[in-house]
Amino acid sequence: MVLRLRQTEEVDLDYILSAENNEENRQYIITWSREKHLQAINTPDSLHLIVQKETKVGYVILAGLTNVDNAIELRRIVITEKGKGYGKATIEMIKELAFNNYKAHRLWLDVKLQNLRAQSIYKTAGFVVEGILRECLKTGNKYDSLIIMSLLQQEYNNN
Repeated sequence: MVLRLRQTEEVDLDYILSAENNEENRQYIITWSREKHLQAINTPDSLHLIVQKETKVGYVILAGLTNVDNAIELRRIVITEKGKGYGKATIEMIKELAFNNYKAHRLWLDVKLQNLRAQSIYKTAGFVVEGILRECLKTGNKYDSLIIMSLLQQEYNNN
């Protein structure tokens, strides 16, 4: 499986919005407008990437690239072709990018409490649970909790 990450372009936004609004993905992420994605594409603090094989299989957003604490947030990962190992492979590429290219000290993320599949992938990739933000996100008529997870540079280097 040869996956690669490339810069998101404006022509990719229809694919991204469709991926976000897919029922399987929408329950686990906060959907963004086209304008918000364009802003993320064009700001130096963010990296908006397409995950691609022969075709697009997902996208990733990293934030905090200019953070003085060298803490990069994995703000979003959406894989549209599930069950093929693309999520795991993408996480490995993100770790390499964050720690080797951007010299991050910390790579962190939040994941909805009910997203057990993603939590398992993150734990397998070496991320550690730091805590839970209880019922911090209003989704329709209910509140969702977020788990905060991170991986430190020395943990990445020891793997």
